[in-house]
Amino acid sequence: MSTTGFVYIMTNKGRTTLYIGVTNDLCRRVYEHKNHVNQGSFTARYNLEFCIYYEEHSPFNQAICREKEIKKWSRQKKENLINKVNPEWKVLVTEHGFIRNTVSFSQQVDNLIRELQQDQEILKPVQKENEAVNGDSSLRSE
Repeated sequence: MSTTGFVYIMTNKGRTTLYIGVTNDLCRRVYEHKNHVNQGSFTARYNLEFCIYYEEHSPFNQAICREKEIKKWSRQKKENLINKVNPEWKVLVTEHGFIRNTVSFSQQVDNLIRELQQDQEILKPVQKENEAVNGDSSLRSE
């Protein structure tokens, strides 16, 4: 039986330090970081209490591989990863659960279409030349 794993990034209030970790229970792990359960740990020393990024992987060993990959990255590359999904570096997970932004269904559809177009998985609509320049061609006077 495979277990789901989470790769996550914690930061401090000043956003000066990042910590990349892996766990099978993200809310429990965030609780441990916030409450400095492991007294001498890196996250306790630098007050890394805010989970600003996470990925879910299954099976768990994929999460471990991804954690190792991200840990090798430069600070800038890590920031780019965070900014792609959380540009304001808001807290995404607390010890009480995952924080979800309320987004309307139509906005979710628009976001999905835009993402698929950027990834070139679907084509962007093409306007006919006359419509783009003159508006609706059926309304033109001769």
